[in-house]
Amino acid sequence: MSTGSSVNFSAFSIRRPIPAIVMFGVLMLMGFFAFRSIPVTKFPNIDVPVILVTVTQQGAAPAELETQVARKIEDAVSSIAGVKHIMTTLTDGNVATLIEFQLETDVARALNDVKDGIAKVRADLPRTVDEPIVQRVDVEGQAILSYAVASPAKTNEQLSWFVDDVVKRELQGLRSVGQVERYGGVNREIKILLDPDRLMSLGVTAAEVNRQVRSTSVDLAGGRGEVGGKEQAIRTLAAARAVEDLANTRILLPGGREVRLSELGDVKDAFEEQRSFARINGKDPIVTINVFRAKGASELVVKENVERKINELRERHPEVSFSLIDDAVAFTKGNFSATMHTLIEGALLAVIVVFIFLRDWRATLVAAVALPLSIIPTFFAMQAIGFSLNLVSLLALTLVTGILVDDAIVEIENIVRHMRMGKSPYRAAMEAADEIGLAVIAITMTIVAVFAPVSFMPGIAGQYFKQFGLTV
Repeated sequence: MSTGSSVNFSAFSIRRPIPAIVMFGVLMLMGFFAFRSIPVTKFPNIDVPVILVTVTQQGAAPAELETQVARKIEDAVSSIAGVKHIMTTLTDGNVATLIEFQLETDVARALNDVKDGIAKVRADLPRTVDEPIVQRVDVEGQAILSYAVASPAKTNEQLSWFVDDVVKRELQGLRSVGQVERYGGVNREIKILLDPDRLMSLGVTAAEVNRQVRSTSVDLAGGRGEVGGKEQAIRTLAAARAVEDLANTRILLPGGREVRLSELGDVKDAFEEQRSFARINGKDPIVTINVFRAKGASELVVKENVERKINELRERHPEVSFSLIDDAVAFTKGNFSATMHTLIEGALLAVIVVFIFLRDWRATLVAAVALPLSIIPTFFAMQAIGFSLNLVSLLALTLVTGILVDDAIVEIENIVRHMRMGKSPYRAAMEAADEIGLAVIAITMTIVAVFAPVSFMPGIAGQYFKQFGLTV
């Protein structure tokens, strides 16, 4: 007589082992492929709903932006459901409003609600402000890789342009790379240095010259037209293709006269004022690049792809040196490798202990098989619910290594006891499972009762321990 559903399952598996073997074979195969593709990260991917609203107005002072822009934006978003904190930073010509929502708030909905709120007050903002930029802030921590780029044969502006035009473009196109930022160096800037005396003698102001340059040196769409029986797009191409073309731009003067822009001052292909710089070992200024991983991507995959691309760039541009100055992936990889070694060592020690106490190779084999049958399918479940192999989930795996064999040892020890009474292995397995089946289920459910509530902790800590509890 069976005493519970768990015993019925045990008895069914003993009588008909093929379905159980096939089921666990499929689970092992799925878990193996999931383990090869599951991302490896330092910490779990947490989803904090934070929205950033950026508004720029050239030449505006912080005091003006506070009254004309910042307060109106804050009033527009403060009434949105789920808003927790609002923080605004004012600088010359820039307003940055950071809106943090409650953790339970859906990020996509929060983003749309903020956009709708900004749209309602857009008409109340000064006409000279640029269009507000509303974007989601992904909280993914710091850069995982940092490289120093130097070249004695290039000037600071040439090196900066090389990093922006070549290095950043190629790295950002790699799989799993989320963002590449440059620190140090300069940005290219075309400067028009007007001569005040020349402007006064010709009766034109700098504002008028600026207006004409902005209105004439631009490419615009011109609609569609039919050419040769086919519809084609029409564009007005008026932007200067070179500094010489910009210098030859015609500027209208009062009285119907006109002069070239170069006659009003100097037009130079230069760079804007340097706001940041980087040095390595106290040497000349260099340019650094920081690589960020995409959300949900594996740090190990990002590092592998970036290193391969950097080696390609070294071969194509031998005059430029690339030096790794910070590698946060080394810690993640070391933690992952140490955990895998711990799991293997723990499994081997558990098998040895079982053999020492039971002195039965068949019982030891069952205990040895129970470990991978429990751990490997877990990787498939972790991948299915979006988990990664990180500090928290790996801690859970190492914690339960010993717990996994508890149920198997209890069953095996009882079966061995029955076999030593002279019963056949088949009869001993059936009767032993019938005796302690419910006790084994009770042991497992106790573990579930202890660790499952950890997965539902509120706040940011709950997002970390969710992976811990469910993995256990």
